[in-house]
Amino acid sequence: MPKDILQTETMPPRTREPRLRKPKATDGAAIWELVRACAPLDRNSMYANLIQADHFRDTCVVAEMDGEIVGWISGHMIPGEAAFFVWQVAVGEAARGMGLGKAMLKHLIAREGIRDAEVMKTTITRDNAASWALFRSFARDIGGDLSDAPHFEREAHFDGQHATEHLVTIALDSASAELKRAA
Repeated sequence: MPKDILQTETMPPRTREPRLRKPKATDGAAIWELVRACAPLDRNSMYANLIQADHFRDTCVVAEMDGEIVGWISGHMIPGEAAFFVWQVAVGEAARGMGLGKAMLKHLIAREGIRDAEVMKTTITRDNAASWALFRSFARDIGGDLSDAPHFEREAHFDGQHATEHLVTIALDSASAELKRAA
């Protein structure tokens, strides 16, 4: 049997692009494994990811490819504000370089319950180049202004144990209205 035929049979091709959907409680363990594989993300307990997937499913998203969870964003609406907070973004190695992080963000801001948000907020440490690149690119794509300022500080909030987290705010006003309507 020719070598190229053998490789085709033993290495199935990727069958499709990632499918974005609301998480289910049964996704909690797979989400936890994905986050664990995506250093330097902070690892929460498996139970925390299960609760996010169950109680906050309307403001979180998973990306599934060939039956495997390859992407995750956890978030929530900030009580008393017209603001959507992104807690964590994880993209597995198999799905990197596909623009999945940005696709998941766009998917979320188009959802009922989130589309009325006027801003998106997240916190990022200065050394997290991948997160800065993702949120800057997302802001450019939707035409939203991005600003940042120190928020949770190393000494005041983390007892010197964690780098300062900068609060990043992206306007989701009329510039992104078309994107929100398209979903």
